[in-house]
Amino acid sequence: MTTPDHTSPEGATPPPQAQAAPTAYDLFNGDADGLCALHQLRTLQPRDAVLLSGTKRDIALFDLLPQGCPLEVTALDISWDRNAHSAVQVLEAGGSVTYFDHHAAQTLVRHPRLQSHIDTSAQVCTSMLVDRHLKGAMHQWAIVAAYGDNLEAVADQMARAHGCTAGTRGALAQLGYLLNYNAYGESTEDLHFHPTQLYRSLHRFESPLDFIAKAYEYRRLLEGHADDQRAVHDLQPYASHPRACVYVLPDKPWARRLCGSLANQLVAGHGGQSVAVLTPRSDGHFLVNLRMGSASTRRADLFCSRYPAGGGRHAAGGIDRLPPGDVEHFIQDLFQHLQEHAA
Repeated sequence: MTTPDHTSPEGATPPPQAQAAPTAYDLFNGDADGLCALHQLRTLQPRDAVLLSGTKRDIALFDLLPQGCPLEVTALDISWDRNAHSAVQVLEAGGSVTYFDHHAAQTLVRHPRLQSHIDTSAQVCTSMLVDRHLKGAMHQWAIVAAYGDNLEAVADQMARAHGCTAGTRGALAQLGYLLNYNAYGESTEDLHFHPTQLYRSLHRFESPLDFIAKAYEYRRLLEGHADDQRAVHDLQPYASHPRACVYVLPDKPWARRLCGSLANQLVAGHGGQSVAVLTPRSDGHFLVNLRMGSASTRRADLFCSRYPAGGGRHAAGGIDRLPPGDVEHFIQDLFQHLQEHAA
């Protein structure tokens, strides 16, 4: 049998080669912590990778990966428990996984191709874990993330130890807040910037102060947040208890954008009370953001995990879909839970 001749005639264009499918993926939460974590890591350890992210609640990102081929995956600030099954599939297909996170990881496994940097302590965030891994090479970005992740006391301590002035601390705090604010919405259409777009802009700047001074995206977030804040000026609690307040927001884009940062803002001004913010979804359910106040030692993630699609971390938890018929039960459940603990 004659073997076909694949040699191209002189001067002819050779046939195009099939482009290899990408094998490197960076998965990250679209909030301040995920953005700053990836920025630190890829500045010091650059690589070409497909970026996968979404809104604050879009954390089951391993489900978006191709299957059946070995992949090199880095995951930042997305719960292991929400991704465990698909992450194990990556490992079983011959891939490798590097995981940085501070959320619940009760189903964490051991595997020779899994590098786990997971710490669920109350006073850490993912960017702080990356900062630890990189030996503080981009410390100001970890400070930004800590402010954005509502770890204000920790962030202040880090910033003071780093020699930041009061003005610099205020600027880093505002940047963290705005990056976090951008991540909230039912879909990425609610956001001012898709997180991958915001990351690419942020990644052009080694210093967060340079990003603040020069980036269009920063100015747009500042203006958008100011516009949204005007809409919540007269917001009142839907239900109150000595240990908690519950707010129900209207079905508006500004409410979907503000729901998470508003929960952080409200709990900071409620004198130790816990705060829950309920935001309507397009499917008729409610998105719940819960922040435990300083007077409570209860874990927000454990309380929210009583409900389907609920979880989070020590002081901040959420429920992706709370049916409208369960709203009153949720409120009484929360009040009773906090009261029983106080007794």
